[in-house]
Amino acid sequence: MRPTRTAHDPTTDGHPDRGDHEHSRDSHGDHEDHGGHAGHGDHAEMFRRRFWWSVLLTLPVVATSHMVMDWLGYTLDFTGIDLIGPVLGSVLFFWAGWPFLEGGWSEARTRQPGMMLLIAMAISVAYLASLATSLDLFDLEFWWELAALITIMLLGHWQEMKAIGQASSALQALAELLPDDAERIGADGEVETIGIGDLEAGDVALVRSGARVPADGEIIDGAAEIDESMVTGESRPVAKEQGDRVVAGTIATDSAIRVRVDAVGDDTALAGIQRMVAAAQESKGRAQALADRAAALLFYVAASAGVVTFLSWLAFGNTDDAVVRTVTVLVIACPHALGLAIPLVVSLSSAMAARNGILVKDRIALERMRDIDAVLFDKTGTLTKGEHIVTDAAAADGTTLDDVHRLAGAVEADSEHPLARAIVTAARERGDIARAEDFRSITGRGVEATIDGISHAVGGPSLLRQRDLDIPESLRGRVDDWTGRGAAVLHLVRNDDIIGSFALEDEIRPEARQAVDALHGRGIQVVMITGDARQVADAVGAELGIDEVMSEVLPEDKDHKVAELQARGLRVAMVGDGVNDAPALARADVGLAIGAGTDVAIESAGVVLASSDPRSVLAVIRLSKASYRKMTQNLVWAAGYNVLAIPLAAGALAWAGIVLAPAVGAILMSASTIVVALNAQLLRRLDLRPS
Repeated sequence: MRPTRTAHDPTTDGHPDRGDHEHSRDSHGDHEDHGGHAGHGDHAEMFRRRFWWSVLLTLPVVATSHMVMDWLGYTLDFTGIDLIGPVLGSVLFFWAGWPFLEGGWSEARTRQPGMMLLIAMAISVAYLASLATSLDLFDLEFWWELAALITIMLLGHWQEMKAIGQASSALQALAELLPDDAERIGADGEVETIGIGDLEAGDVALVRSGARVPADGEIIDGAAEIDESMVTGESRPVAKEQGDRVVAGTIATDSAIRVRVDAVGDDTALAGIQRMVAAAQESKGRAQALADRAAALLFYVAASAGVVTFLSWLAFGNTDDAVVRTVTVLVIACPHALGLAIPLVVSLSSAMAARNGILVKDRIALERMRDIDAVLFDKTGTLTKGEHIVTDAAAADGTTLDDVHRLAGAVEADSEHPLARAIVTAARERGDIARAEDFRSITGRGVEATIDGISHAVGGPSLLRQRDLDIPESLRGRVDDWTGRGAAVLHLVRNDDIIGSFALEDEIRPEARQAVDALHGRGIQVVMITGDARQVADAVGAELGIDEVMSEVLPEDKDHKVAELQARGLRVAMVGDGVNDAPALARADVGLAIGAGTDVAIESAGVVLASSDPRSVLAVIRLSKASYRKMTQNLVWAAGYNVLAIPLAAGALAWAGIVLAPAVGAILMSASTIVVALNAQLLRRLDLRPS
């Protein structure tokens, strides 16, 4: 038999506004209306309305019950009083209880017995017993119990729908990041306001200060600080200028920009995030599979317990108690809490992760992160920025370091080479650069220019070999140190004299050391893998305190290195961003793709980090441990509750005068559900911000 559908997928629980065909789908969900999340709010409203109407109908049924009047010591007597229970009770059963009856029938018809079938059985037995009493076949005052039972069940379902709807609001929140309108700049320069759906790739949009970017694109005019927190989780605005990309939903905080649109609608990064969040909220993990099996088992346990209870009490010759105890067993065993234990945590954790720039594609991957022994980082673009900076500089005897920067910056000012831009940036940070003339490139060797009538050149070892120049003794020691750690070395040459040298290295992300230290604090090994030369890799590894460095690794061999770590008995998480990382990401126990990376890397990973901050790995581990802890707590509570409650409901302590009325059983069942929901909500207190 297929696993039961449990309460966590309430969109399939037989609500009157859904077709029966929905019940034939697999558990957890292939929801049809906007990923299934819009339906939660609709169902919550439906249950809310039915609950309050049920309250109004239940009050007269309870008030006119002879049993209740005896308990409270009052008397009501008027014509037709004996019809209130049967009439209003029937209305309650067939109208207020209809969602449960329909859901129970669907579960029975599709052979997926679960919560709704248990509820349907309980209220059906209660209704038939009440009806038999009204026909003088039983001596059992039960209409008020039936009314109270249905009302409390509706309350429990309303609160459950509301809780899941709140947890699933992440998708709606993401959708609301997009503005309703966009300002498009026409060919004549006129600005027109259009609906967001009318924006097309190739259009130029004006984004004013404080406005949201309507679609993905490239800045073609202007510069602004862009608030990307809703996409990357990064709290500080990021400076963007002409040529930089911006994504839909982010905010230009301080200035207007013009953006050439290249992706709209479902092609935007925001839409991709929505799809990933929806998939994560609906995907199953190992804990969910366990909950499914437990809920399926619980139905058979409850049904068997109900039969045994009925026959046992009947054997003692007490038909009334047999009916009451059986109804109570069926009610109290409803796996509300068990059905809600996992999916509510899944929805909450997925929403929290998305708000913090962590996009969970695979629930299994998130669950595995709590057991990771080693994190394997790709170096370039992950631990480093993939951009060279000047890390050191030296001046030959007779020259000042300021002059070396000023002159080298002038020579490189017109070059587009990344190393040239690094030297110019370093020079400008120290002050003004000189004015150069007659700039020319020396193919394969460097660049040359004239400053104050004197020829100056900047280049590497090939330039020195071409000109047959030797590094002066005053620079040799420093240059040897730089070369030994794998830095790129450029020299400033005046006529035929080397007057200064620069060390340029891939800039290490400032957050990388914090990430490595924090992982070490958790007892997790940190390994770095790169295709760079051994000296370069070892220098970065030493700088960050990395446990093991794998250098000069060919792209096609990265996944073999992951397999080697796994062969040592390590559970490995791989963090990378390039095409050549994709096989390793797929082979690792958990693949984490840096969001700025390629589509191939992202598709191969189980978790996508929207920002390039390596500390996000710690946030994934914290989320994994916290969410699994909540799942476990909820499962233990929900399962343990039923283990203890079913014997009590069956009357195991009746000899001691301890018995439960069906309505009390319904209250306890609802209370268990509320405990599980509140416990899951505590997950919101988890801080996932990098620290």
